[in-house]
This record gives sequence, C-alpha cells and structure tokens, in this order.
Amino acid sequence: MRNCDHCLLEFSESDAVHETIAGQEKVFCCHGCSGIARLISDEGLDAFYSRRNSSWTPGPPEDNTIDPAAFSDGLKQEDGKTEADIILDGIRCSSCIWLIEKILQKTEGVIYAKVNYATHRARIRWSSAVTDIGRIAARIQAAGYTPKPFFAGSHEEELRRQQRDLLVRLGTAAFFSMQLMMYSIALYAGYFQGISEGNRRALQLLSLLLATPVLFYSGVPFGKGAVRGIKNLAFNMDVLIVTGAGSAYVYSIYQIIAGGEVYFDTAAMIITLLLLGRYIETEAKGRASQVIMGLLSLNPKEARVVRQGSGRNQLDPRVRSESTHDEDQGGGKHNDTLDEKFEIVTISSIKENDLVQVQPGERVPLDGIVIEGVSEVDESMLTGESSPVSKTEGSEVFCGTQNLNGNIIFQVSRAGGDTVLSRIVKAVEDAQARQAPVQALADRVAGYFVPAVLLLSLITGLAWFFYGSDMDIVIMTAISVLVIACPCALGLATPLAVLIGTAGSVSQGILIRGGDIIEKAAHINTVVLDKTGTITEGRPELVSYRGIGVPDKEALRIAYSLEKLSEHSISGAILQAAKEMKAYDVAEFTACPGRGVRGSIDGKDAVLGSRDFIETEGICSSIETVLNDELISRIHADGQSGATVIYLSYDRKLTGFFAVSDRPRKEAGEAVALLRDMGNDVIMITGDSRNTAATVARAVHLGESKVMACRSPLQKAGAIEDMQKKGRKVIMAGDGINDAPALVQADVGIAVGRATDIALESADMVLMRDDLRLVADAVMRSRKIYSVIRQN
Repeated sequence: MRNCDHCLLEFSESDAVHETIAGQEKVFCCHGCSGIARLISDEGLDAFYSRRNSSWTPGPPEDNTIDPAAFSDGLKQEDGKTEADIILDGIRCSSCIWLIEKILQKTEGVIYAKVNYATHRARIRWSSAVTDIGRIAARIQAAGYTPKPFFAGSHEEELRRQQRDLLVRLGTAAFFSMQLMMYSIALYAGYFQGISEGNRRALQLLSLLLATPVLFYSGVPFGKGAVRGIKNLAFNMDVLIVTGAGSAYVYSIYQIIAGGEVYFDTAAMIITLLLLGRYIETEAKGRASQVIMGLLSLNPKEARVVRQGSGRNQLDPRVRSESTHDEDQGGGKHNDTLDEKFEIVTISSIKENDLVQVQPGERVPLDGIVIEGVSEVDESMLTGESSPVSKTEGSEVFCGTQNLNGNIIFQVSRAGGDTVLSRIVKAVEDAQARQAPVQALADRVAGYFVPAVLLLSLITGLAWFFYGSDMDIVIMTAISVLVIACPCALGLATPLAVLIGTAGSVSQGILIRGGDIIEKAAHINTVVLDKTGTITEGRPELVSYRGIGVPDKEALRIAYSLEKLSEHSISGAILQAAKEMKAYDVAEFTACPGRGVRGSIDGKDAVLGSRDFIETEGICSSIETVLNDELISRIHADGQSGATVIYLSYDRKLTGFFAVSDRPRKEAGEAVALLRDMGNDVIMITGDSRNTAATVARAVHLGESKVMACRSPLQKAGAIEDMQKKGRKVIMAGDGINDAPALVQADVGIAVGRATDIALESADMVLMRDDLRLVADAVMRSRKIYSVIRQN
C-alpha cells in the first residue's frame, strides 16, 4: 500500500499510475490525479502541495460531466463582461482556495476570481469576447474541483445538515456526561470522606460505561480528523484533543485494574465542551449565511412596470389619475383599465430609467427616484433605523425596502447588481472571506502548537520520572499537560469573531468589509472627520446672496445653471432657492472637487467657487479690490456667523456672492465626545474657510487647534499621510467625491450616511444610517471583536 502523490489517498500498488512530472517520478491513485498534478506543475503552482494543511481530506477528484447551460440563469452581463457566482465541490482545505484562484487568474479572459472559504462560493468575472462559462468550468474541473450553479440556500442546507449531526452528538455527550458527573461527585466525596471498595469499584465501572459512548460516538469527528493528521504526519488540533481525552480514558481503565482513582469525567467533558464549541461555530456560520440569505430574500423576483405607447419616461396622464383614484380607494387594488397600463415582469428584464409602481405592503424591487405618489417606507433593513421614512416626489428609494402606505411610482436609477442591496450583500460576502492579519499568526502558531504540547507533555513526564516520582505520578502529570492544552479557541478565534462581528454589525447599520478592517480599526488613535455632510447635516441653505453689476436674481440664475450639473452638497442650497427659475444652457462644464465649478454660458466663461478658486482663475487678484466697504462688511459678517461664502464670476468679472449655511448634526457633539472618551484625537478637515470651520468646530466642542481648513481633496489625503508618518493610526470619515482620496489614504475609511458611489467604493466601512455616533460605535465594535480574538 502507498499514498497518492496528489490526493494522499492510500491505494494498492497494483492500481498505481506512474508519471514523470518536471523530471520527477510520481505515483498516483488514478489518471485524474495525475492530470491535475501535471496541470499544477505546468502552471507553476507547485507551492500548492507545501501550502495545504492537515485538514486536507484524502481522495481522488469527482468525475462529473459539466453542462455549461446549467449556469446560464446565474450569468450577469454588462459592458462586454460577464459575472457569475458558482459553488465548488471538492474543497478540502484553504490551499484549495489558493489553487483555484491561481488557476482562474491564469485563465485567459478572466478578470477577477475570488473564492469564499466559509461558503465554498466563487465569484468570477471575465471578458465575454475571450472566454465563456463552459471553458472556465472545464478549467476548474481540470484542477480537481466540481463547479455547480449557485442557488440561494444550497450552502445553508449543508450547514443545517452539519448542525443536526453535531446537535445529536452534542446531545448524546451532554446526557451521558451529566450522568457521569453524578457518579464522579460520589467518587470525589468518597476520596475525601471514605468509601467501601465495592461501592467505589461499582461507581468506576458505571463511569466507564457512561464515558464510552461519549468518546466513541460523540468524539468521532475529532477521531477522524486525528487519523487524517497522523496519516499525513501533520499533528493537527484533533490529534491533541484525541490524545488528551483518550489518554485520560485509557489511564482511568488502568487505574480501575490497579485500584487507583479514575478520570472518566475529564475525558468525557473534554469531548462535550469541544463539541459545544464546534456546534457554536456552525451556528455562527449559519447565522452569518442567514444574514446574506435574509438580505437576498428582500429582493423581489417580479415588479410592476409602467408601459405606454407614448414613451416610457413620461407617464400617461390617464395612468396618473387612475393611480390617484386607486390610492383614494385604499391603494391595494386597481381596475381593469389600470391593469392594461402595467406589466408584471421579472426583475432581470427591468432597465435603468424604466418606471415601476410599488403598492402598499410591497417591497421596492430596485433603486430609483420617486416621480409620483406619497408614502412611508421601512428602510430598517438598510439603516437599522426602525422609524419609517417619508417619500415624496424626488425622494430616493432603495431595493428591498418595504412600502408601508400609498402607491408610488419611481424611475429606476440602478438595476441588477448595482443596487445598494446587491452591493451590501457582496460586501458582506467579501468581508467573511477576507482574513485579518492576526489570523495568519494564529494559523502559524496552531501548526507548531500541537507538537509543542506533545513534546512538553513528554518532557514533563520525564522530569517527574528522573525526580524519582512513582510511575502513576509520572503518567498523571504528563496526561495533565495534554488535558489542559485545549487548542480549539486558537483556530476558531479569528474566523468566528469576524463572522459574528460583521454579520451583527450589518443589523446595526454598520457595514464592515473584512477582518483586516476590524484589526486596523481596533488600533486607531486618530479620527479625522470631514465637515460638510459628516459633522454637518449636509443640507445647506442659502441664507443670503447679492449680485455685483447684475441684478440679484440674474446672479442666482447663472449660479443655478452651473450648480445643476454639480454633485457637491452646497449645490443643493442654490438649487432649492432657484428651483422655479429656468436654467441657462451650460457648455464645457467642469467640476473641480473642493474648489468650485466652471462652464460656458452664451460663449462667456462662468466660474462659481471659493475665494481661492476665483483668485487663482485670474478673475481678480483680491476680492477686496472689486468690492465696496458695505459688501466687504456683509461678507465678513456672513463668514463670522459660520456661513460658507462662494463667489460667482461671469465674463471674467466678479458677478456675485452667496452665503450658504450648513448646521451641525444634532448628535455631532455627542459623537465627538464619544470618540474623544475612547482615547482618540479628533480632527476636523474641510475645504471651507477657517472662519466657517471654526464656527462649526465650536458648536461641536472641538478646539481651533483641531481644525484643518481650506484643504483640497489631495491636501486632505496629504494631511492624513503626514499623520501616519508620525506614527498615528487614522480613521477618515466622509461622504463626498472630494473625500475619496482621503478615505483611501487613511488606515480605515468610513463612508457616512447616504454617501456618494465613489465614497462607498473607496471606504472600508459604510454607515448605512445617517448618524455620526455610528463612527464611535464602529470603532468600539472593532475593538471588542479584536479583544475577543486576542483573548482566545
């Protein structure tokens, strides 16, 4: 008998397949293993064999025929790229994940490949023009793994099966261990107070009878793991568990014969407690998967789309009146005429800009903007906030949220995998797949832990032997070292804590992208907060404005025309103030994040932005040179009150100024205090003027020394880099496009509230609820999770 050089399976020499690979003679159990070994060698991935650990399950690959058509329902296509989620069978340890990802990354046309070890689910993206799912599936199968279409619930069913099996074994162990402890207490009492030899022997034999099913039925999972480890000469944790419990069991049988004390209770309780640990682990994995499944279940499969001959983007007036009529009648039903205007379609067939109706009690199928109707929507699944959110025309609605009352019709702004819900699901899955750096340390330590304990047990026994102790004492002390060395927490500490921590945080409105983020956040000592939209509400109001050389309304109209094309939060104040005006056509529009905007109106340059922006554009060398004393005094007064003053230039002349005020969030002062009480240095950074920044800082009890004003997006990132060079660990919290460079530069970037798409992609954490206190909560959660990892 010998072992296969690829899968480690033991087989007869008569069945051997001999191959020469890379100049070395290899022996395999089958042609499948030899083909996989040759593929691994040809791709330069021989490191796979040195990476795999003792949890590898010996055995040849499955030989199943792959039907590419089975994957067609799960393919998502966009811009010449295709993405699919698939389940992989045959994964035996973490090295399999490494091999599959490397094989796929070396496959022509594959752009992205990531495998989640917890769920055995792979996400693969490829160029549709270069390859297809059939070739990718064949490539995976050639590496020894079986790709299968992903169906929601497939992994969860396997977890439930494991949970049932472990629960039966745990129940059996707990029942017999409880009975065993009653006899053990009697034996302990007899040891101190005296007991007849006959009673003692009877209690010992009953203890043996009760301990036996615990070890040889409930302990089977540990036994199988230990056998695999010993066969591969890799002493895993199961080896230590079986050695500790088994030695206590065998030693107790010897003591019955020798007339000494027995420790069957120790052997049984080791198995029982460790089974409890494994059951908790599978429960935690199940809960983490249920978070994903729960989010996926919120996504409706069908939706009611508005269909009209006159054009999809303009509602038929008759549909409007009938929708209103239905709402008046209770909103739940509609008449035959209305039915003709709506079509029930699958979600996958809905495109951006389609119009969708959502009736009371239904879930919103995609992200979009309400164009008709008034209602309240339960967004607790996204934000963790239980209070319903009012929705009117212009309000944004999100996939998976529930419409509570009133019909609404919205225009789809994000479809398919681009919805906020889809991105949250993807982020949670990625978070569970990402390892914390401390986990690598734990994995390395675990590899040396078991042989070290075995060696220490031997040294302990020899030391007592040479000390002159009786053999009973020698054996007892050696076994004691094995019994007390429980390594399970070491292996479960990080993945279990990360699973529970990331899944639990989602329900509180905090999206953490991975275990490495948790570890970084736990070591934070400096928190940098953006001002606009982070410390402040992000809903600025236009408090005053003045035209210079033109009427006030004309200055507002020019500014309105420019800001209509801008995404900065200040633009909302001007848009709100001028919403009844007709905008000019703007050509050659350009946004300069953190500074202002520029464009061309009727062939003349129009510039709107900060004082520095106006002056560096060459409009004037200094604002004061073109303003009279009255205007200078007014601008100064606005600045002192905390308003942000922006300036307008048209046709290369200073044409007006606007004072915009943005109030601090009501919870901002409390959030700053919480962060400071946790030992963090809290700093505010902004592109606004020093006067404006100082006013906001005073409102939230931040000293002026903690304010960085007049910083461009790149300067914000540079300021954070300077802090890092001084040894600080920095969190940056922001919400806008101009915060993206700083979010990336920081050790941990947090996107606050309804952040922009760019901020969401740049951030390591996302706060789904518009509450600045969640920044402190996120840091505190990270510290607690990391503390659990360290304690374990």
